[in-house]
Amino acid sequence: MRSVLITGGAGFIGSNYLNFISTKADTKLINLDKLTYAADLNNIEIDNNPNYIFIKGDICDWDLVKKIFSEHKVDTVVHFAAESHVDNSISGPRAFIDTNIVGTFNMLQAAYQTWMKAPNRFYEGFEHARLLHISTDEVYGTLGETGLFTEKTSYAPNSPYSASKASSDMLVRSYFHTYGLPVVTTNCSNNYGPRQHDEKLIPTIIRKALKEENIPIYGDGKNIRDWLYVLDHCKGIDLVLTKGKLGETYNIGGKNERENIYIATTICEILDKTAPRKNNVSYKDLITFVTDRPGHDFRYAIDANKIENELGWQAEENFETGIEKTIQWYLKKYRNL
Repeated sequence: MRSVLITGGAGFIGSNYLNFISTKADTKLINLDKLTYAADLNNIEIDNNPNYIFIKGDICDWDLVKKIFSEHKVDTVVHFAAESHVDNSISGPRAFIDTNIVGTFNMLQAAYQTWMKAPNRFYEGFEHARLLHISTDEVYGTLGETGLFTEKTSYAPNSPYSASKASSDMLVRSYFHTYGLPVVTTNCSNNYGPRQHDEKLIPTIIRKALKEENIPIYGDGKNIRDWLYVLDHCKGIDLVLTKGKLGETYNIGGKNERENIYIATTICEILDKTAPRKNNVSYKDLITFVTDRPGHDFRYAIDANKIENELGWQAEENFETGIEKTIQWYLKKYRNL
């Protein structure tokens, strides 16, 4: 039986991944989560699985991390745990340095000490161990009106958040080249879908609309993101974990570039049909432009050819199908507003 440690499994992407893989036979799932404000155990729908264990704890706690590896004989790590909201990294960057850099170091060092007796020499039973590090396209910086981020794009992070994630990526790379630690990295575009924290763009638009509050959009709303439905991302992660080449990076993107203002107006148009306002005025009337945040990258877009061609992954949802499913989930969540 494989023993899989999932960090941040009560968060947005982590919980969706846990729910997705929970039916796999002969797999022990250990969920390590600090349960910060962005986590919610209600996101996890596998509590009755006898092979599932939840541990409340911090990846920055070295003694705890080492104990988990030792007691549970962890041979696989899927490392989601991270501070991730750019605005929060601007107002309070220290938590991002601690969690994203120090926490990732702890994962790598514990894996190395547990799995390997020396560089490139494994302990018996850990020859097929693997650590997958989940990262972001924001490490690449910003794009102009054309071009795509590839796995060979130079890093140019522009916020404390993206700088901390870039640092963690470099640590993962160093452990592969120095010690031969069996690692793979994924860099994804903007995720959306069920179970995302309220502070993020799409849940904020839906929540504000339903509460009849102004819907805040930074600047002129022309910033562009490549949107990836979370379940498509989970399927890509699982492919990279099982079939990805060690030491490699795989970019996972939905090929759904949309301006922020398009996101807002599309959500409002769907809500106009599914949950119309009592005054029959469009929710679009609530859209309000606010001062842009410092260092706001103009455009992200991922070239996913590598994972498509080498591993056979394809995004199943486009933005228009995925956002319909997302809105339906949040309508149920916010139905008591």
